[in-house]
Amino acid sequence: MTQSISFHDLRDTAEIPEALLARTEADLSDFLDKVDPIIAAVRDEGDAALIRFGRAFDKVEPETFSIAAEPEEFEAAFDAVEPEVIDAIRYAAGNIRRFHEAQKPEEMWWKEMQPGVYAGDRHVPIDAVACYVPRGKGSFPSVLMMTAIPALVAGVPKPIVITPPGPDGRVDAATLVAAKLIGIEHVYKCGGAQGVAAVAYGTQSVPRCDKIVGPGSPWVVAAKRRLSDRLEPGTPAGPSECVILADDSADGALAALDLIIESEHGPDSSAYLVTSSERVAAEAREALPRHWAEMVSQRAEFSRTVLGGQHGGIVLTRDFDAAIDFVNAYAPEHLEVLAEEPMAVLGRITNAGEVLLGNYTPVTIGNFVLGPNAVLPTNRMAKVASPLSVHDYMKRISVGYVTRSGYDQLAGPAETLARYEGFDGHARAVSSLRRSLLDRKAE
Repeated sequence: MTQSISFHDLRDTAEIPEALLARTEADLSDFLDKVDPIIAAVRDEGDAALIRFGRAFDKVEPETFSIAAEPEEFEAAFDAVEPEVIDAIRYAAGNIRRFHEAQKPEEMWWKEMQPGVYAGDRHVPIDAVACYVPRGKGSFPSVLMMTAIPALVAGVPKPIVITPPGPDGRVDAATLVAAKLIGIEHVYKCGGAQGVAAVAYGTQSVPRCDKIVGPGSPWVVAAKRRLSDRLEPGTPAGPSECVILADDSADGALAALDLIIESEHGPDSSAYLVTSSERVAAEAREALPRHWAEMVSQRAEFSRTVLGGQHGGIVLTRDFDAAIDFVNAYAPEHLEVLAEEPMAVLGRITNAGEVLLGNYTPVTIGNFVLGPNAVLPTNRMAKVASPLSVHDYMKRISVGYVTRSGYDQLAGPAETLARYEGFDGHARAVSSLRRSLLDRKAE
């Protein structure tokens, strides 16, 4: 069975094959063409298109269904969800809220740059943000918490949630429980490209938003790209990906256990164990089939597909330095470090959405209950982008104030630069004319 696990031996090369760095979402050309008619239909028909696409894409059985989750649906959700799940949602929400409250910037900072010259930033929330919660390969109340809690902490006046409906035309019960517990009142049943279009244009039920956040399928990513002139697409978050970085101190079976975490999301995920230890690689290859045998069949099959395909498996490098080089080139969404001294490794990681250190911090902990946001940049965007945070729901407004004495110091250099760049109006506004006009007003 080990032959079904992709094995990449890089011990004899200093080059990282580009194919190992590729993700499934890299080429969106087919999806970009296919989302265009969906977007146009939602723009032109509103709710009618959402209902039609709900029946076609989400297999909703009722002829019609309410686009907005009704109050009685929220109430019924608590009866449908086990108490221990409700308790776990409440516990996770507390940690997530505490983390993002600590992350929130002060409303305004203000500094005297020089005598009489003041400048700073004022932070204000974005007016309306849509939080996208996927459902295609499962139900994800954790994603609702990760996307909506920072919006509430930031003070967004109109935070909403959009999510695909189930066959019964309803929202996943645990997702509604999470929404109610954290204080989200508006949940709408529209996913995929049609959901993105709904918040970009607004429909009879769904309000238009300024920004959308949250992970999604290539359909969602493609729609965000198409509608980026109407809707800020937020942190790029596509199919799940992770790297387990292990040195020779690691237990290979444990590394294999954690390698499965993100690979079970779906066949479009990416997941690698990267190590310079032949022993760890061999133990992991041997352990993976045992782990799969004890899993739910669908999730095991997803993991087998990923770890036996072109976007996953085991990478064996010539030394641990080369393993770290692979990580920084790959720029994973999730990075887990299984090392004798994980803190020493942390300082050498420059590209990753999150870094989880040590044997007791598996990706599962980060995904659900640790507190930092689990909506992370994918497809190598961790080279330039950051995890979703409270900052993504806010904007900075620069503020300046100059006194008369401060103005006297700034006007001359400003006029000189304006004249050099050929802006006569700029220059006149800080010339002696300004002082004469103000002096005349004071008389």
